[in-house]
Amino acid sequence: MLISRFETIADMRNWRGSLSQTEVVGFVPTLGALHEGHATLLRKMRSRCDRLVLSIFVNPTQFGPTEDLVKYPRPLKQDLEIAHLCGVDAVFTPTPAQIYPAGFSTFVEESSLTLPLCGPFRPGHFRGVTTVVMKLIQVVKPHVAYFGIKDAQQFFVLQKMAEDLNLDVSVEAVATVRENDGLALSSRNAYLSAEQRSQATFIHQILLEIREKLAVDFLNYKQSLDLGRVALEGAGFRVQYLELLKAPDLTSLVSNESPLPDHPYLLAVAAYLGSTRLIDNLILNERSLFLKHGIRIHAV
Repeated sequence: MLISRFETIADMRNWRGSLSQTEVVGFVPTLGALHEGHATLLRKMRSRCDRLVLSIFVNPTQFGPTEDLVKYPRPLKQDLEIAHLCGVDAVFTPTPAQIYPAGFSTFVEESSLTLPLCGPFRPGHFRGVTTVVMKLIQVVKPHVAYFGIKDAQQFFVLQKMAEDLNLDVSVEAVATVRENDGLALSSRNAYLSAEQRSQATFIHQILLEIREKLAVDFLNYKQSLDLGRVALEGAGFRVQYLELLKAPDLTSLVSNESPLPDHPYLLAVAAYLGSTRLIDNLILNERSLFLKHGIRIHAV
């Protein structure tokens, strides 16, 4: 099967307009540099839709001035090969000028879920994400879009955007894909040295240990978080945050709050190992996300 590749919004829209109204269109937006995590999203989407669209766009508005926009990997030939193996029908690879033409001045901004976690450390990041995803959805017009839950805050922000703005698309999550040693797959893992790659697995180990402690003693969650942070810093990480928040609204817990057995929580971390920023998370009481909020995280 040949993949149709489109570089302009007009060509992507023409292809989308040629489809039958009865065909279900699935969409996976990415920055490219595809790995097994992306491939998992694509394969799972392929099994539920008639047409599968992938976008590859290194979005400049979600990178801060000190972040890795210039050096972000762009292996387009390899990405297209992965797309082919995963059964993608169409790949949208616009240029920045297509997405942000001269005079562009309109942005989409969620103002609540973007405040904690990555928000203070990456000003403007989520505004760039919500804006580009809104634009891509308007062009591709999918029925369903998949995002990895490794970027949990991003997913909850996009799901809220779709809900608040009445978008005619189901925004759904897929569980984090991990290496055999627990490290969450990420394009940025390629920046790690061999020694750092071995150290990086400690992040997931700490999250698991904290989850076990919370299952026994939730009231002392702050102590568990503090001990986890100390352990990460002792292992050579520079921790930006290690937090436990209610999901999906990402609000803080009240001091001495008793655990709610039917309430979902997000245990999330962001930390630098050398110059590489790594993020990871665990969802506690994941089933209640669907039962109480209708948010499904598809297993891998």
